[in-house]
Amino acid sequence: MAVRKGSAEWKGDLKSGKGKLSSETGALSNIAYDAASRFETGNTTNPEELLGAAHAACFSMALANNLSKGGFKVNSIKTVDDVHLEKQEIGFTITKIVINTEGDIEGIDEAKFKKYAEDTKSSCPVSRALKVEMSVNVKLV
Repeated sequence: MAVRKGSAEWKGDLKSGKGKLSSETGALSNIAYDAASRFETGNTTNPEELLGAAHAACFSMALANNLSKGGFKVNSIKTVDDVHLEKQEIGFTITKIVINTEGDIEGIDEAKFKKYAEDTKSSCPVSRALKVEMSVNVKLV
């Protein structure tokens, strides 16, 4: 079983605080994030765009795999996720993700491509992860 790690540290309160996040591979290393970039406009990253990028990457790979298994030659798949963060009664919530994908696939029509994309939406590991049970381990230092 593969276990991948991402880490983040936040310092301060929500409004004036700042954070840094990293990935196990070092592809992301001490990348800044803050509340302004999450809830308003800013020039650092935020969890929603990272979630969108992670899901878009997974979806593109899974769709390419499914199409290849179906006998199609995949030249490219490009996916952009629109992650909607809305203020609700219970607080800010990701209410939906719109998957925008385009492909350069040999020998397929748009209807069949859409069917493969719809099927991939439920089979992509990151899509399924958004529905999994989560547990929390804590430690005070």
